[in-house]
Amino acid sequence: MESDVILVIVVATALAFDFTNGFHDTANAVATSISTRALSPRAAVTLAALLNFAGAFISLEVAATVASGIVEANLVSTTIVFAGLVGAIAWNLATWYFGLPSSSSHALIGGVVGAAFAAEGAQAVKGDGLLEKVLIPALIAPVLALVVAAVAIVLAYRIVGRLRPGPVSRGYRLGQIVSASLFSLSHGTNDAQKTMGIIALALVAHGDLSASNPDPPTWVIVSAATAIALGTYVGGWRIIRTMGSRIIKMDPAQGFVAQGAGASVILAASHFGYPLSTTHVAAGGVMGAGAGKRLSAVRWGVAGNIVGAWVLTVPGSASVGALTFGITRVFGTGALGPLIVSISLLALLAAAFGRRISQGRTLTAEA
Repeated sequence: MESDVILVIVVATALAFDFTNGFHDTANAVATSISTRALSPRAAVTLAALLNFAGAFISLEVAATVASGIVEANLVSTTIVFAGLVGAIAWNLATWYFGLPSSSSHALIGGVVGAAFAAEGAQAVKGDGLLEKVLIPALIAPVLALVVAAVAIVLAYRIVGRLRPGPVSRGYRLGQIVSASLFSLSHGTNDAQKTMGIIALALVAHGDLSASNPDPPTWVIVSAATAIALGTYVGGWRIIRTMGSRIIKMDPAQGFVAQGAGASVILAASHFGYPLSTTHVAAGGVMGAGAGKRLSAVRWGVAGNIVGAWVLTVPGSASVGALTFGITRVFGTGALGPLIVSISLLALLAAAFGRRISQGRTLTAEA
């Protein structure tokens, strides 16, 4: 009975993470389109939400990697999965609060790895899988997006350089609708899969799925797709500002190139089952589109702050995941620990958001 309660908590927490992933990563898909006025904010977010939902059904390769390629499924319990999810959610909310587009994907992986290591030691972590499927792609993907975007913007400017600016800008704005749609679709193929993989991992630990074939059932796919789509629709407006205007001042051609380069890299990674950071790729595409025009166009100080958040993501979320597992074990191996942590986390979130709302009302009244 207690194992069933823990599983319910894990599934609910995983879908909560998926929701935060959606609003945290909305900027990746829509910031450039909003920045260049190719789409209105509400239209861009709605389009991204619908295509995130659709993208979740295209492939299960990333879900398989998360479920069986990073930690030893036979050594992982539902409590470990829960602790890892708390680590990821905590990191997502912290970076969202400060407006930093860090990686939800690496936060999730870091949280689960940290919790598994705290529970079972190094034997629970697949070092080769972590290196080959997560760390190496994390280094290559943003650089690849940067290079592709830089080359593409140079070619784009040469092709349209002698044409009138007005028709060119209108054409690229229309193109941005296509590239933003493709990026949103690619985001669903990669990021929604991670939550599916985590729930599948919990189902393996609960005995509902085989460790050798942890494909998520249909209800997991639908619920994960719905959660990330709802989170996307709510939107992460603080991060949208950073991605859309604080890294570079973007024109429609740059927006089109940045989104197109990012979508290409993410779709390729999804095909091979790499749980990529869409945030890393999106930021790399934006920087490349700016640097291809001129190096001074990129605000490298802001970019440096983002890179700093990237570097801290895995160890930060892993530490919170390990700490959460330790706290749950204080209350035994049953459902009491996850219940207490869940209630405490909800109380902290309510207090934090309540404070922000009251501060906003105060500032409005003073104005």
